[in-house]
Amino acid sequence: MESDGLGPFRLAPWFSERPWGRLDLRPWYSETGTKERVGEAWLTGPQCVVETGEFAGRTLAQVAAEAGERLVGAGGKDLVGKDGGAEFPLLVKLLFPREKLSVQVHPDDAMARSMGEPRGKTECWYVMDAEAEAKIALGLGVGVTVEAVRAAIGAGNLEELLEWVPVSAGEMVFVDAGTVHSIGPGVVLLETQQTSDVTFRMYDYGRGRELHLEEGLRALKTRTAAGKVKPRAMDGFVRLIEQKYFVVDRYDVAAGDEAIVPVDGAGCVVGLSGLATVVGEGCEAVELPMGRAVVVPSGRREVIVKTGAGASFVRCFAP
Repeated sequence: MESDGLGPFRLAPWFSERPWGRLDLRPWYSETGTKERVGEAWLTGPQCVVETGEFAGRTLAQVAAEAGERLVGAGGKDLVGKDGGAEFPLLVKLLFPREKLSVQVHPDDAMARSMGEPRGKTECWYVMDAEAEAKIALGLGVGVTVEAVRAAIGAGNLEELLEWVPVSAGEMVFVDAGTVHSIGPGVVLLETQQTSDVTFRMYDYGRGRELHLEEGLRALKTRTAAGKVKPRAMDGFVRLIEQKYFVVDRYDVAAGDEAIVPVDGAGCVVGLSGLATVVGEGCEAVELPMGRAVVVPSGRREVIVKTGAGASFVRCFAP
């Protein structure tokens, strides 16, 4: 069945100012609307404004509230926001660190719900660009205890207890909830995560921002499933990651060609390079430039992505 006529629609990115971000986000974005450093471009954030289709001018949060199951499907508890209404299940971002991010950790579902939040925050990072020495911090070293973490925070040397991992363009990294992590400079990451912004900042290099030490110590897990994920060649695309909360696939479409993209649950397609057009049965075509997300409502069997000069994009959906 089609989704009651609700077709794919494009969102404008929402730019989040961060002290560790960049002033210049080209080639991804020529303008951000601010003169401050931008660390994140939210592509499917609740405050992102719809640019095309019947809901143009509304935010994604408003669309979810008005369209309900037309957008997210029958859903369940994982698609419900704090107000009890429908919520788009995935928050997709581009990250632009110029300096190290804070050392932080996110709660799992159980801890988040004990705090009154609808869900925790498990995420993944697809490395879009990386300088030669780029690294991420992913988890604690072998044998590091919660008590050792507390002591290291007090001594100002928590970085030394982390596992720092080199990364290269094209790699996918899984960041399980409870994983203590950070991101170094010199990378551009596409982050796909549960729709949540609950972050416990444990160490921030003296930037003066609020820390959440006790919450972070409760949330952290000394060992998690976090790590690099090997891509899998599929029929016409590459599966970058498949987890409980999200699936991310990469498509590379040659000039003048098209890709038939099956849809299984609410999700989106995100332009990585080139210019493409997303077509749904009985709906207006929607342009997909790089750095933009086109939301594909739950209930559509498939969309067709066409390109004149060649394009790459990812499909992100909640299984």
